[in-house]
Amino acid sequence: MEVYLDPAKRHDAVLLVDITDGNPNGDPDAGNQPRIDPETRQGLMTDACIKRKLRNYVQVVGEGQEGLSILIEDGAILRDRFQPAFEANEVEYKGGKGKKTSAEQQEKLSSWLQERYWDLRMFGGVLESELRAGQVWGPVQVGIARSIDPVLPMTMTITRCASSNLQEGKDQKTMGKKELIPYGLYRAYITYSPHRAPSSLTSNDLKLLWNGFCKCWDFDRSSVRGFMNCRELAIFTHENKYGNASAYKLFEKVEIEKKPEIGVPRKFADYTVTVNTTDLPSGVTLTRLCEG
Repeated sequence: MEVYLDPAKRHDAVLLVDITDGNPNGDPDAGNQPRIDPETRQGLMTDACIKRKLRNYVQVVGEGQEGLSILIEDGAILRDRFQPAFEANEVEYKGGKGKKTSAEQQEKLSSWLQERYWDLRMFGGVLESELRAGQVWGPVQVGIARSIDPVLPMTMTITRCASSNLQEGKDQKTMGKKELIPYGLYRAYITYSPHRAPSSLTSNDLKLLWNGFCKCWDFDRSSVRGFMNCRELAIFTHENKYGNASAYKLFEKVEIEKKPEIGVPRKFADYTVTVNTTDLPSGVTLTRLCEG
């Protein structure tokens, strides 16, 4: 087994993703414009956005496989997801918000659900609706991705040549808008803490996670998102579950510099990405996936 697939070890990772002519993560509070830091103008991509793409990836590649269902998916009703756990563990439940369950019952319920749902094993979650099944602290934490340089949000007006109905008339064109940035290279930090991992988590779960960071962008193509790709996934694996070095020291090993002759970056080749492996801390192993 490759060291980066060992669920008993701590892993810290740096993810680089770029986008060309698209919207990586629209902000509904700003007309769905790309999210930005208002002070630095750097682009932002939320952890929820990244995890959504991972969930969609596992939903496709793990379809029909035991233990690879997705708890948080489009249109899901959480009460209906929790109810089988109550029935299987013979825990009494009744309708009505705030139904209490004991700590022992919640542990049984959450363990049952974790065995079936990949995203719950990895990311955790609050298992409450009308039924209370506890709370799970997941071993995987994904940080908010931030672009290396400032990005320029743009709004393009688009038209449709067909009318919606007869009353509009053939000359009444429907107008719309498209929000995008010309280019952005984003960096996110990922941590895996084995002391929070359930016993049901396996090396295959980790393999899906790392492969998902590399490949989920190909499963999420749309004209709105433009062209998104994983450019680097550097995984730092520690010898033990407590870690052999501080995460920030490892993250700083991935250095990104805009080439001096470039004014405004418009492609990945406008950057130089270097992973310093000459002085890795003792007990730390580096694995690089989807380079460049």
